[in-house]
Amino acid sequence: MRIGLDVSGGDFAPKATLQGALMALKELPASDQIVLIGDKEIILSFLKEEKVDPAKFSIVDAPEVIGMDEQPTKALINKSESSIAVGFRMLKHKEIHAFASAGSSGAMMVGSIYSVNTIQGIIRPSTPAYIPKENGGHCILIDVGTNPDSKPDVMYQFGLLGAIFAESVFHVKRPRVGLLNIGAEEKKGSLTTQSAFQLMKDSKDFHFVGNVEGRELFRDNVDVIVCDGFVGNIVLKQIEAMYRVFVKRGFKDTYLDRFNYENYGGTPILGINSTVLVGHGISNGNAIRKMILMTKEVYESKLTSKIKHALERFTLNQ
Repeated sequence: MRIGLDVSGGDFAPKATLQGALMALKELPASDQIVLIGDKEIILSFLKEEKVDPAKFSIVDAPEVIGMDEQPTKALINKSESSIAVGFRMLKHKEIHAFASAGSSGAMMVGSIYSVNTIQGIIRPSTPAYIPKENGGHCILIDVGTNPDSKPDVMYQFGLLGAIFAESVFHVKRPRVGLLNIGAEEKKGSLTTQSAFQLMKDSKDFHFVGNVEGRELFRDNVDVIVCDGFVGNIVLKQIEAMYRVFVKRGFKDTYLDRFNYENYGGTPILGINSTVLVGHGISNGNAIRKMILMTKEVYESKLTSKIKHALERFTLNQ
């Protein structure tokens, strides 16, 4: 397969992205190719310094860069030769099988929607995050920022998307889906969460186990936790902040080590007609390496096809 990598995306690009590409190259089979999308002169200069044959990669020139603070739609239009815009053009025309970037998440979402489009039946694409469980494995938290103001029907689809992702990529059989709330009782929470609960409780599309309180995030009571993007982003950033505090204070623990973002690299945008992964803006070389490998794993899991199939059944159940 051909994996497109945005060389210019991320706070430490292009050095970190190119270092990650070199590391991933050693782990990928010869049949796979990393397509480096960015300023060609910079890429070639880096490879020369590292004494790496440029022929080991496919290099596509894209000299413009979309900054993290730019308005995504305007930037994609005005910077048609940016690494993100070029990457999505290649994805749309099937010149690459998947595309990954640690650059502007807003531009990646807009590019996904307007180049490869959302899967028919998806109300809004979403992005998940991975939360380590105390006894091993991971819980999927969805959504974590793409949809900060989600309605109940959108949150219902988060449950469906999260369950398919957990089963396809993390190989969880019959994932347990919970709704993040301030209490376990059915009538707890805001009007939105109460309405979402009513939609989910008799679901034939996924295994719903009820409300989940914040203290259950790291336990093995659930495999997918649904929330709107506003709440999800706050939860995720709080977890990241606590991890940094533990590291700064010198705590050493194998469980805490699993909270390091480098272990996961990137997260897919769920609900679009292709494989697109978004990495953390502060990604270093190792995180980029993992993002590339995760991109391959998500693509080969046929996640998009499985979501399409599930949406067909979902439509029939309405």
